Amino acid sequence: MSLDGKTIALLVAPRGTEEPEFTKPKAALEQANATVVVIGLESGEAQLVNNDLDPGQTVSVDKTIDQVSAREFDGLVIPGGSVGADKLRASHPVIRFVHDFFQQEKPVGVICHGPWLLVEADVVDGRTLTSFPTVRTDIENAGGNWVDEEVVTDQGLVTSRNPDDLPAFCAKIVEEFAEGRHADQSVSA
Repeated sequence: MSLDGKTIALLVAPRGTEEPEFTKPKAALEQANATVVVIGLESGEAQLVNNDLDPGQTVSVDKTIDQVSAREFDGLVIPGGSVGADKLRASHPVIRFVHDFFQQEKPVGVICHGPWLLVEADVVDGRTLTSFPTVRTDIENAGGNWVDEEVVTDQGLVTSRNPDDLPAFCAKIVEEFAEGRHADQSVSA
């Protein structure tokens, strides 16, 4: 499946984004010929982590959150890592950016602790999704239906639980991004 001509936003925290949940979706999207733009809170380099605590590789931030708009992109990927996801959900510009993808009916892929951003963006109500198990109560309290499955798709929203789910997650985000806008994506936005 080709993503020729598609530009995908990939969020990263200054430190704390889980390395495989960042690198594997990025590689899958680039293999499908998408242009991937790494968006961070700060310019420069971002330190990825493994298992939330162990330093991983550093990656370059292409644009900061204040330099972008959801209108510029065809889809969004939110990787996990509890520390990284927590830093990202504390940023009002990031939450507004995430919310705008739903209002614009654009596909979004989220893994592990990333659904915390969906809860903050108030786009979970009435949706079925999955996440790392410790995020379940937050999703349910926000009106979402949490399920324990490898990958869940709900009107353009793709979610997975952890790095073990990355093969299924990566395949599904490529498919959903290729499909494009989903009219029912904005229902809870």
